[in-house]
Amino acid sequence: MSLSFFQKPSRYIDSEFNAIKYHAGSSGDVRKTMRVRCALAFPDVYEVGMSHLGLRILYDLVNGLPHASAERVFSPWTDLEEHLKRSGLPLSSLESSTPLSVFDIVGFSLQYELSYTTVLNMLSLGGIPLRSAERLAVKGQMPLVVAGGPCTVNPMPMAPFIDAFLVGDGEEAVPELVDAVHQWKMSGDGRRESLLREIAQLSGFYVPSVHGKEARIGRRFIADLDTAPYPTRPVVPYTSIVHDRVTIEVSRGCTMGCRFCQAGMIYRPLRERSPGRVLEIAGASLRNTGYDEVSLTSLSAGDYCHLLPVTREFNRRFGASKIALSLPSLRVASLNPDVLREIRSIRNTGFTIAPEAATERLRSVINKDFTDDDYERALKALFEEGWLNLKMYFMIGLPTERDEDLEAIREMALKALRIAKKNTGRFVNIGITISPFVPKAHTPFQWYGQNTPGEMQRKLLYLKEVLSSKKFKFKGHNGEMSLLEGVFARGDEGLADLVEKAWELGCRLDGWSELFDFRRWTDAMERTGIDGPAYARKSFTRDEQLPWEPINIGVRKEFLYKEYERALAEERTPDCNRVCTACGLRCGGKDREGPVLKTGGAEPGVPEAAAPPDAYAVPQGSKHGAAIRVRCRFSKEGKLRYLSHLELSTTLIRGLRRAGIPFDFSKGFHPAPKISFGQPLGVGVAGEREYFDMEVFTPFDIEFHMRAVNSALPEGITVHKMSVIPVREPSLGSFITRYEYEVRGLELSEESTGLLPHRFSRPLSEPLPEPLIVQREGKDVDISPCIERVEQKTGQEGVSAVTLVLRETDAVKVRVGEIIGALFGADMRGLEITRKAVYGWRNGWVEPL
Repeated sequence: MSLSFFQKPSRYIDSEFNAIKYHAGSSGDVRKTMRVRCALAFPDVYEVGMSHLGLRILYDLVNGLPHASAERVFSPWTDLEEHLKRSGLPLSSLESSTPLSVFDIVGFSLQYELSYTTVLNMLSLGGIPLRSAERLAVKGQMPLVVAGGPCTVNPMPMAPFIDAFLVGDGEEAVPELVDAVHQWKMSGDGRRESLLREIAQLSGFYVPSVHGKEARIGRRFIADLDTAPYPTRPVVPYTSIVHDRVTIEVSRGCTMGCRFCQAGMIYRPLRERSPGRVLEIAGASLRNTGYDEVSLTSLSAGDYCHLLPVTREFNRRFGASKIALSLPSLRVASLNPDVLREIRSIRNTGFTIAPEAATERLRSVINKDFTDDDYERALKALFEEGWLNLKMYFMIGLPTERDEDLEAIREMALKALRIAKKNTGRFVNIGITISPFVPKAHTPFQWYGQNTPGEMQRKLLYLKEVLSSKKFKFKGHNGEMSLLEGVFARGDEGLADLVEKAWELGCRLDGWSELFDFRRWTDAMERTGIDGPAYARKSFTRDEQLPWEPINIGVRKEFLYKEYERALAEERTPDCNRVCTACGLRCGGKDREGPVLKTGGAEPGVPEAAAPPDAYAVPQGSKHGAAIRVRCRFSKEGKLRYLSHLELSTTLIRGLRRAGIPFDFSKGFHPAPKISFGQPLGVGVAGEREYFDMEVFTPFDIEFHMRAVNSALPEGITVHKMSVIPVREPSLGSFITRYEYEVRGLELSEESTGLLPHRFSRPLSEPLPEPLIVQREGKDVDISPCIERVEQKTGQEGVSAVTLVLRETDAVKVRVGEIIGALFGADMRGLEITRKAVYGWRNGWVEPL
């Protein structure tokens, strides 16, 4: 079936650049080999899953193992899901279209509690029984279903569905898991119980069917990020994804001790990558992907101790190629004017800070370490450096919160406006995002009950009223979603029935507002007799057994409760980089239980292995001569016919960057390569002779660069010709006005096939005998002047193809799908359409090259 019938068909194209292709054997029984086949399953759509760094790391890691392979599986959107069910087709991998049930390991990444129903949906679509006990009872081999990610620090709500949970860092643990499965396959044992017992012996794995509630499973921990595997050849998507750039994790863990932050507790202690390694990853990744932006990520990127020297060295190496640097949301106190200046020197992107709480008192409760003066200084520095787009994140429903804390959010936002006006004299876009607080396991607030839904709604409505104006772009997180997140974040195994019932009632992709239906969840609660809100608002006592206690993250329960008491007393705890707070971990050689911190790299401020500018840089932007215009003819074929025009142009530009084309760049805040394209091809339409123009610097060897470009493009796009053209040559957009299409798959009657050629055989100066009316923007438009010629190609079974020659007029632009629908009553999405050629008028119809 044509992918054109589905939303964003490029989600389902399997030939992305750097993707590793695997093919099932002719028998289809891929288990006949001893290779361990792993499906990396992300319980969300492609553009969310492909943005996840952990998926990229594991894809590269597992595919590098000698007896293993990794393929990707994402949740389909609802339209493709319906098609799979109607057609009786299983959910399959992207790389080889292998059904999920055929893999040896299906590994889910649990990033968010609202993904739980999607996990069940993917298992069901893949032909895998939902519950671990059901899989044990199945005759014949079923995949081992494992899960990792932050949600595994409380695995209980999903324990009946998952065979084994990996708690903590996966870089060393996943190869051990793969090796255990490989040895089990080699042994010929075949008993699933034996495999689960073996996995239960591995450090960091919680196996519900083996471990009891008295077990204490320690997390896995990578001490040295410099020696940890990191992908420098990530898959480059065709469609725009959430984080569409090179992502480099500069540190893992955090020392700030924010009491609401689960990640800050479970990823302790802090580990940093050395500057030399960060820059090495950046250079290799840029060469291998063609991206024009690098993001330095961590829980608190502004606190990376090498940040300023790394940004300076980054700009020295990659600035000429207009590679931008970006940072995620930052702590207010970590903003550095020198860092801001370095980032802005290439591209002025938006900026995000996370105050979280607007009063000094509430910031003491949650242990946020900045003052009102720090806030004003940070905004002043930001706006003085020219930033005109700012996002700020706040939470509501925090412990001890009062109405004056809510009013202070409004005052804090207004203060940002005043500082912006004073320092820029211009309008500044300020976005305010409000998220309800969700207490999480293994944090000081794990004992605290969440606000009731009514109270949360009252607070959200108040802030929406006072902040929703032309001054601010207000975004409030759905309170019902936050309630469910709270239900499962501190829930027990009894909630598995609620997850399954909600899935049966149609819940999946619950993190998407357009699909989320709280009524289905309340229905599921009524049918199961489970009071979900009671789980969310429950407050635990100090000595109460917590459902997630079988998981030991290394931070002592006594420390967390002491922090809870300090929060209620409005007392701050210092950054543990300065003062050890005796959390239970052993950091920097201190005699504590747990892993030893090992930070990689040189002293702060000293970038390692300072290389000359071209050592890691992508080739474009080096010393050059005059700028010239080069016209290129290319084809778009195969599955890449499903790319949109924007996706096609982005794919080409990234390929040109990988090939080292010496671009000339536009000026301004967002410099981009000077490239222009011909008339867009529709989604699902192939093109045999398409064109783009680019401005490049001499010296420019046509033959060399064409070979380089074709080796850097994905299968389905080929550049066939390059030629230097005059600088004043008319643009492709203004020159091209005539198109030749071939259409296959039409079902035509004898009457229509006989009349068509005669009807459209006429001199160009003569109109059609009768108009051909369509609706455009509510108006009648006669498109008959656009139809120059229709020709039929006949075969043994009748008409095999129709050729359409179309041209634009001053009044009417060509829309090929519209014309096919008007002429034949056919939906272009079900047809095979190829644009064979394009023309412009130059003393006759000629091609652009």
